[in-house]
Amino acid sequence: MRKFEVVKNKNKFFLLSAVIIALGIIFYFINGLQLDVEYKGGTRILIEMNSEVDANEADTVVEKALGKSVTTQSLKTYNPDDEDNTIYMLRFDIASDQTLNDEERSLVYDVVAQNFDVKENGNHDMLSVSPTIGRETLMNGLKACLVASILIILYLTWRFSALSGFSAAITALIALIHDVAVVFSMYTIFRLPVSEVFITAVLTILGYSLNNTIVIYDRVRENSKIMRKQALDEIVDTSINQSFARTINTTITTLISVVCLYIFAAVNNISSLMDFSLPLIVGFVAGTYSSLFISSPLWMIWRKYATRKTLKTA
Repeated sequence: MRKFEVVKNKNKFFLLSAVIIALGIIFYFINGLQLDVEYKGGTRILIEMNSEVDANEADTVVEKALGKSVTTQSLKTYNPDDEDNTIYMLRFDIASDQTLNDEERSLVYDVVAQNFDVKENGNHDMLSVSPTIGRETLMNGLKACLVASILIILYLTWRFSALSGFSAAITALIALIHDVAVVFSMYTIFRLPVSEVFITAVLTILGYSLNNTIVIYDRVRENSKIMRKQALDEIVDTSINQSFARTINTTITTLISVVCLYIFAAVNNISSLMDFSLPLIVGFVAGTYSSLFISSPLWMIWRKYATRKTLKTA
């Protein structure tokens, strides 16, 4: 089997990641970051319809009547009591510093009822989130990611003490930040709204990517004992190649499930599942890439620099 020279081509892999992340940052300044109502604050209105309605048409009607920016989705789900009965919903998200008052909420319902086939006595719902609570929810999610990162550093520092655990922990964390940055780039480039499932998806991606990285670090640790006379570049390359097939096969197997979930959600217009599965697809690919081509080469660069510094000092 032909050996894949990861260390030799490491700068090409670093460059590819840098380009994707740079594009994400550029589009962030162009498009901004689209926050959902749960994080930005505002009002969400759900209205059950008798049949499927074009979301763009409903969006135009409500925006004209309300005089505010509205994001509209046409949703389709199934009645748990009757699988043959399809439930059609219109979801209006009005993100603003102040939630809609009673008069504005009634106006939305009346306008929709006048222009479309609203189901009488249907399932109509409304959610109001103040900007303060929205920001608090977002900050709590980011705190969860921060706590997870600290625990990852502590665990990897202890687990890979033979590889100078702190350097292994930091380079693994950089790889995880890379994965989140790639997913972030997807949101900014395609102007996707960051919904309530974003933090859940990010934590899932971190766990998956970290698992792949640990497998490769384990190989590096074992090969460091067996290949003592070999250069560090050779040890890292060998370890990555030994883990390559296992990592790719695991990722493909996982992606088949997640892609099927996304297709099912897209066909049935289940937005919550689409919002969850799409970042997982991108994150799993980015996590596999960073585990193979980012974390271990970075660790090798760190260790070689530390060794040269120690020899120079001595």
